[in-house]
Amino acid sequence: MSDLKSSVGTRELDIICLGRAAVDLYGEQIGSRLEDMGSFAKYLGGSSGNIAYGTSRLGLRSSMLTRVGDEHMGRFVREEFARARVDTSHVITDKERLTGLVVLGIKDQDTFPLIFYRRDCADMALSKSDFTADYIASSRSLLMTGTHLSTPSTYEACMQAIEYAKAAGTKVCLDIDYRPVLWGLTGIGEGENRFVSNEGVSQHLQTVLPHLDLVVGTEEEVHIAGGTTDTIAALKKIRELSKATIVLKLGALGCTVLDGAIPDSMDDFDVFTGVRVEVLNVLGAGDAFMSGFLRGWLGGKDYKTCCQYANACGALVVSRHGCAPAIPSAEELDYYIEHAEDIPRPDQDKELNYLHRVTTRRAPVWKEIYGLAYDHRLQLFQMAREAGTSEERIKTLKKLLVQATKVGAEQAGLANNIGVLIDDTYGQDALNDVTGLNWWIGRPVEVPTSNPIELEGGRSIGSRLREWPLEHVVKCLIFYHPDQPIEHRTAQERQAKELYDACCASGHELLLEIIPPRDMDNDEETLVRALTRFYNLDIRPDWWKLPAPSRNVWAKLTDLINSRQPHCRGVVLLGLDAPIEELKRDFANSAGFDICKGFTVGRSLWSAESRKWLANEIDDKSFITQVSQNYLSLIESWRAR
Repeated sequence: MSDLKSSVGTRELDIICLGRAAVDLYGEQIGSRLEDMGSFAKYLGGSSGNIAYGTSRLGLRSSMLTRVGDEHMGRFVREEFARARVDTSHVITDKERLTGLVVLGIKDQDTFPLIFYRRDCADMALSKSDFTADYIASSRSLLMTGTHLSTPSTYEACMQAIEYAKAAGTKVCLDIDYRPVLWGLTGIGEGENRFVSNEGVSQHLQTVLPHLDLVVGTEEEVHIAGGTTDTIAALKKIRELSKATIVLKLGALGCTVLDGAIPDSMDDFDVFTGVRVEVLNVLGAGDAFMSGFLRGWLGGKDYKTCCQYANACGALVVSRHGCAPAIPSAEELDYYIEHAEDIPRPDQDKELNYLHRVTTRRAPVWKEIYGLAYDHRLQLFQMAREAGTSEERIKTLKKLLVQATKVGAEQAGLANNIGVLIDDTYGQDALNDVTGLNWWIGRPVEVPTSNPIELEGGRSIGSRLREWPLEHVVKCLIFYHPDQPIEHRTAQERQAKELYDACCASGHELLLEIIPPRDMDNDEETLVRALTRFYNLDIRPDWWKLPAPSRNVWAKLTDLINSRQPHCRGVVLLGLDAPIEELKRDFANSAGFDICKGFTVGRSLWSAESRKWLANEIDDKSFITQVSQNYLSLIESWRAR
C-alpha cells in the first residue's frame, strides 16, 4: 500500500468525519427487552461520530463535520467530542432541529433491539454551506458514512465535500454503514434490521463509488453497494466502478483487503483473522473496526497491521457496553494486541480494564489543584454546638465558603486549577453551586473518624455512586498503618477494595486519603509501605491525598508511584489544621517532585473564621473576605515554593 504521508503530505488534520452524530441511550439491563428496561446509560453515538471519537482516541487528528441541536443533548455531543480532543470547529449548532437519539438494548448475542429517533434531526440538515474547500483541504482524508447519502440535501453536501477533497488530493473514504430503516425501507421500529435489498439504493450508492479511495463494509453492505447478494459479483461491480481499496468485513472470521482485480472465489481471499472473544454487544463494533483500520491506513502501515488494529478494536468493543466509550485508546489497543492470546475475556481482564479506565478518562482541565477543603462534618457540627446555634446554619456556611473560593481564585488569577472538597451532609447546596464549573470537586464517602473505615449509607456504595455526577471525585479518608492488627487492617483493606471496584464500575475517579494514626509509631517508611500495600491489593486510585512528607520520602513515593501506577493523576497535600506558616514549609519540601499536584487544605484556612461566623461575631462579607485572603495567601505560597 502507498504511504499516505508521502502521497498526501502534511496537513493540519488526519481525518474529517462527515455524518451522523447523536446520543445513544443504552439499556443497562443485559438480557432484557427494551420494553422492560429500567434504566439507560447515555453515550455519544452515530456512526461518523463514533469514528471521529475512536480515531482521536487512537492518536489521529480528527475533526467532526455535522450538526447538533441547540439543546442539552447537542451540547453533550459537542463536549464529548472536545473531551476526546476531536476538533469541533465544524460541529454546527442547528437552531431549528433536535439532536438525533438512538435507544438500544442487548437482549442476547443475536438480538440487539434498536430504535432511531431521527426524523428531521439536526445532523440530517447538514448543508454544503456548512463547510469550505479550505476546511476539506486541511485534512489528509475525508470519511463519510452511508446514511448521509440517503436524502437529496445530505447527498448534495457529501458530493460537494468529495469535489473539494479530490481537488485538494484529500483521500475519500466510505463506510457503507447500511441501515435500511434510515433509507425508509422498513417500519420505524425495525432499526435492528441490517439488510433489505433495493435496486434504487444500490444505484444511488454506485454514483459515489467512482470517487472513493477506500470503501469498507460487511458482506450485506457490499451486497447493497454492488446490487446483488452474490458477494463476488457485488465486489466485481464495485471494482468495475471504482479503483478504491475495498475492505470486506467477515465478522468473526476477520476481514480481507482487496486492491486490483477481484478473485473469482472467496477461497482466494487473504483473510486477516482476529482473536475470538465472547460477544456481549455487536453495536458499534464496525465503527471501532473502521477507527482501527484508519489508524493503520493513515499511518502508512501494511494491510496486515491495519487489519490487526481493526480486528482488535472490533473485538474489544463487542465485549463491552456502549459504542464510542468502548473504543480503546492507542496504549490499550497495543497492549491488547501484544497479549490477546492470553486474554480470552477482555471484559474480565484486570490490566486491560485498568488501561481502558485510565487512558480514556476525561482529560484534566487542571494541571495543579489549589484546593479549599470544607467536607468537614463532625468538626463543624461541634463548632455549631459550641456556638449555641443550629446545625442547619452549616449549610449556609458552606455556600459562603464557595463564595470565598471564587473570590480567592479570582484574585489569584486561577483559570482551571480551582479545587474543593465538599460533603453532601451539609454541603449539597454548595455542591450544586460548583458542579458544572470545571472545578476539581472531591466528595467524601467515609463516616467521619471511623476506624476501621466505614462508608456513609452502608455497604451499597455502588448504588449511592449512581446518583453522583461523574465529575465528582470520590474521596475516602482511611486512618491506615501497615502494622495495624491483622483483623483491623484487613477490614480497612476490604472496604478500600470494595470502594475502588465500585468506582471502576461507576466511572468516578477515586482519591484515597491516607493518614497514619497518631497513636502508632510512624517513620519515613510508613507512607511508602502503606501505598505499596494498596498496590499489592490491586487498588490503584486516581489520586492520593497524604500528609506532607520529607524530601527523602517524596523521592521514594515518586519512584513507587511511577513504577506501580504511571497513570496516577498525582498526590495532593492535606492540612491537618496546621498553621499556615507550617504548611508553607511543607510546601517547600514538595518542590521539584512532579507527582505532587497541589493541596486540599481546610481548617487551617477557615476554622477560626467559621467559629466567629457561627457565633455571629462577623457577618457574611467579612467571613468571605477573611477566608478568601487566607486561601490567596496559601496559593501564593504554593506558587513561590
